[in-house]
Amino acid sequence: MDTNYTRSGKPRVQTAARTVQILKHVARQRGPGISAKQISDDLSIPRQVVYHLIHTLVETDMLRKIGGSSYALGFGVASIADGFKRQLAAPGMMAELAEQAAKITGETAYIVGWIDGEIVVMATATGTAPIRAGEIAQGTTGDAHARASGKMLLSMVHPSERDQYLSKHELRKRTQNTIIDVEVFKGELAQTRERGFAFENEEYAPGLSCLAVPIGKMPSQMVLGLSAPSERFNDNLDRYVDRLKDIAKR
Repeated sequence: MDTNYTRSGKPRVQTAARTVQILKHVARQRGPGISAKQISDDLSIPRQVVYHLIHTLVETDMLRKIGGSSYALGFGVASIADGFKRQLAAPGMMAELAEQAAKITGETAYIVGWIDGEIVVMATATGTAPIRAGEIAQGTTGDAHARASGKMLLSMVHPSERDQYLSKHELRKRTQNTIIDVEVFKGELAQTRERGFAFENEEYAPGLSCLAVPIGKMPSQMVLGLSAPSERFNDNLDRYVDRLKDIAKR
């Protein structure tokens, strides 16, 4: 059988692993498609193996051939994406909290939580203010260090879990205000935990600021947050904190 072993000692079917690699690589492309040769070169997988796996993926509608020699995601991927969104969706009560927050504050609100070691946006609700922050898409991960929700969640886990997460996620500089020094960031998390809520001023995106509070008692696996234009955010921060805490207690 075509297997090898991961660092955890669990067997892995190499063919399956390579198939997933190819799908992910094709999904990351920004252009109209990618050739089998390029996939082989990028992933260091023998070209004959790539051709064999691509043929199978095309037959199962996971990939489609375009332009003669390039490949893009197939329409069969859509059902997987839809299933992912359904299974990722926050429980009804949690989603209602985001809707309540958006209605009461007028700002775009969201629920963020831990899923399999990742910090994931689980639900969003659009604000009612004339000028408001755009929704953070459901399923968004990454750059948690620059988001209030990420800070809040990381502040509530054991230091070993925090360090494990930080070892796997780069503190990428998104704006001039983003904290990218690990020790400084750990200090920010300590202050966040003591304060009981997290905020960021234009660390994730210029002109926008965010706030997050735990859902229920600390430590919590989920948080309720909002995003707003920075000027309005700074003028209303205390009010936003009070409103979110009140909603999150329910």
